[in-house]
Amino acid sequence: MTALRMRARDFLTEDQLVDVRQRVTWKGVALIAHAWALIAGAIALVAWWPNPLTYIFAVAVIGSRQLGLSILMHDGAHGCLSADENTNLTLSQWFCAYPVFAETRAYRRYHLQHHARTQQEDDPDLVLSAPFPITQLSYRRKFIRDITGQTGYQQRKAQLLNALGPQDWPWRQRAAHFWEKLGPQCVFNAILFAGLAAAGVWWAYPLLWLVPLLTWMMVITRIRNIAEHAVVPDSSDPLRNTRTTHANFLERLFIAPYYVNYHLEHHLLFYVPCYNLPKVHRLLSESRHAGRMEVQPNYGAVLRLATAKPNRDDRPGQLVSSARRARAGAEVGADQKAGGF
Repeated sequence: MTALRMRARDFLTEDQLVDVRQRVTWKGVALIAHAWALIAGAIALVAWWPNPLTYIFAVAVIGSRQLGLSILMHDGAHGCLSADENTNLTLSQWFCAYPVFAETRAYRRYHLQHHARTQQEDDPDLVLSAPFPITQLSYRRKFIRDITGQTGYQQRKAQLLNALGPQDWPWRQRAAHFWEKLGPQCVFNAILFAGLAAAGVWWAYPLLWLVPLLTWMMVITRIRNIAEHAVVPDSSDPLRNTRTTHANFLERLFIAPYYVNYHLEHHLLFYVPCYNLPKVHRLLSESRHAGRMEVQPNYGAVLRLATAKPNRDDRPGQLVSSARRARAGAEVGADQKAGGF
């Protein structure tokens, strides 16, 4: 199957393209600061008023902002956090990627193939959408694995083993390889732990950083992957091989931060900063292409589409692994664990 090729000027005028392409550093910094402010606020809430309800609320907020940092790292991978590449990379690496054990440049290398070959046989993210629709029973199993940390544990285990390298390597070679793969990530997280300890809340690192990373972030990463490319109407049409999902305030707070729901617009114009995607959506919705666009009203509607297979056809599945992605046509290291943007 070959995807239909369309140019940016097929959708927007030259003036509109110039407008939406503008990358403003302070806006990128503001989104990053917003994510960290919500994380700090959620930790402060639990420290000030510790009880099961505030803890669950904080885990959901922090997990969504951890996904938000991954989304902003993704913007950095497209050069959209700042027009200055050094500033863009610094913001993306140190304030977005390293905190969640990711790496912008490694992610960029793999991710650009996804854009070039969206929903085609050699799309490295095809394995994330190809199994759908699934049964409600299958999704329930996936949700349980995600919310209990099983998915997160398996991904982090694969990431650690990949960073350590083969056991037959000399220890110096393994140490150098580990530093190359996870060194800065460990440095940032050590600084984060030290800062929390200095503030008298050392317990927040395991309970309010690692727990959300391994649980709620996994739940909403899967939902986001489903919404973006699963059960789309036409894998060869760029207006229909990805999806925009309208999101209300609660969905933006807990599931889809920083305009990630405007995925169709992002695929059409991947060099547009995330904060300009709503403007692109409005322009497209007023154009002759509006009727072809794949748009869903909310994430519940998407999940109903994705779980429409009858339960009588249920077959227990497996966790998505890097090996399965590699078989889909790309060399993907274990550190590109989230993917799918």
